[in-house]
Amino acid sequence: MDPDAIRAVKRVPHGSSDDPYILDFSANTNPLIPDGVTDVYMSALHDARTYPPESPTAYRAAAADFAGCEADQVVPTPGGLAAIRLAIETTVQPSDSVLVPAPSFAEYTREVRLQGADPVFVTHDAIPDTDPSEYALAIVCNPNNPTGECYDAERLRSFAASCREAGTPLLVDEAFLGFTDQPSLAGTPGVVVARSLTKLFGLPGLRAGFAVATGTLLDELVAARRTWNVGRPALDVGTYCLEREEFVSETRQRVAEERERMRDTLSGHYEVHASDAPFLLLDVGGRNIAALVEAVRERGIAIRDATTFRGLDSHIRVAVRLSKENDRLLEVLEDV
Repeated sequence: MDPDAIRAVKRVPHGSSDDPYILDFSANTNPLIPDGVTDVYMSALHDARTYPPESPTAYRAAAADFAGCEADQVVPTPGGLAAIRLAIETTVQPSDSVLVPAPSFAEYTREVRLQGADPVFVTHDAIPDTDPSEYALAIVCNPNNPTGECYDAERLRSFAASCREAGTPLLVDEAFLGFTDQPSLAGTPGVVVARSLTKLFGLPGLRAGFAVATGTLLDELVAARRTWNVGRPALDVGTYCLEREEFVSETRQRVAEERERMRDTLSGHYEVHASDAPFLLLDVGGRNIAALVEAVRERGIAIRDATTFRGLDSHIRVAVRLSKENDRLLEVLEDV
């Protein structure tokens, strides 16, 4: 990390509300968690009296089964963002250029700038058609946040091959891929995959995630990873969650059904982007976004002002929650 850059880089906005009286559609986390999580967490507190295992074998094995890779390719991290930072720290130097999608997750830009490097913005859906040879790193988000759509699997694999031929590492943020049945790029040579347990398992405060890489990229991630970087409760709960196949299947089905129902209703009032993710991006035209967000909040609901994403100036983003909660959102958005 570049010391001079640290003093110039600011924080970026995110969704989520900690107000217990607000129904939060601004953060894209599952409103449900797997049964049994509380018992696993409480049991892990006793084991937290000693340092967590190094390396955490059970967690890596569960993550590998979940992502479809080898256990020795998994690098545990305290959340998906930590995996993203680790990947950028080990591949990017000051004055490098990094290929960054837009609109997309703003932390990519922040992490690149913290390294003293320069983000070069390309429309997110055009990234796979871009020549990666002039960049120290290329980044994609699949499905993309905030637009919601997945890349075509073969197109993304072809881009990964182009990056490999150019000697440019590819960072793929798969934070929302677990909500789909799309294949992961985990274990693909030349690729670092970042995964999070936050979104799919509804545990943003747990801070559990992992990176996956091979070859030299893997060696560098392992060398740079901090010892004991994931606490014992997060490791034990994470391992348990990653093995809950029925919960994942039920979540995917519920989100897909609710998302399409919401999209059908909202399309009568707004331009709604197609999505494979647990959220929808809405273009509300000439509406004052700040006023709209505030009006919705006065009705007890938080939505995401998406104008903070590069290139969006008339958009909001809403999560897909449970059916009755979604009904309430639809009622409010039709009325404000």
